[in-house]
Amino acid sequence: MISYETRIGKISLSEDYLQALIGEAVTSCFGVVGMVPSGGKQYFFNLISKKERLSKGIIIRGDADNVTIELHIIVSYGMNINAIAQSIVHKVHYVVTEATGIKVNKVTVKVDGIKE
Repeated sequence: MISYETRIGKISLSEDYLQALIGEAVTSCFGVVGMVPSGGKQYFFNLISKKERLSKGIIIRGDADNVTIELHIIVSYGMNINAIAQSIVHKVHYVVTEATGIKVNKVTVKVDGIKE
């Protein structure tokens, strides 16, 4: 959970909210087929859950001052991976900053698969 004080009170953002926000932004980018579970916990929840989770493949580190985001994605075959990654980085920076006011320090995009 990320919490910070403003002049009118305390704001707390859950990790689930941030993951859903980022997941929606990433999956809406052209060329992204899906997300890949990025750890044992996410892989386990993916096995027991029947529904597609937006939070899968997203790791968030940091606090209210600086956030580092790591994304694990699958791209479409024949697409320019560099262009897709740049589009994702730009969109994630914009969406997180506009929705939460938190500064995004770094976005790392890892392509874990290609799908036809």
